[in-house]
Amino acid sequence: MKLTDDQIRDGMSRLTDWHWDPDQPDIHRTVRLPDFVAAMELVNSIAQAAEQVGHHPDIDIRYNKVRLSLCTHAVGAITENDMSLAARIDELIA
Repeated sequence: MKLTDDQIRDGMSRLTDWHWDPDQPDIHRTVRLPDFVAAMELVNSIAQAAEQVGHHPDIDIRYNKVRLSLCTHAVGAITENDMSLAARIDELIA
């Protein structure tokens, strides 16, 4: 179910370095890593976590930068699944 703006703001307060534009249907975060290999290792760990919950981020890799975007495409909005996966990704990055 689509989250309200207040629910999204509340969820964002518990996340690290994620951004949200109320005019866009996603939350996103960019992570800078030491090099390409480290970026790929992070992406692989995120892929495993995403597979476990059946919810997948959009991922853009640019050498040592990984941009992650979460949106529940079936709803066209941010849902609790997005917030939960963002929190799990924060754990993997930490």
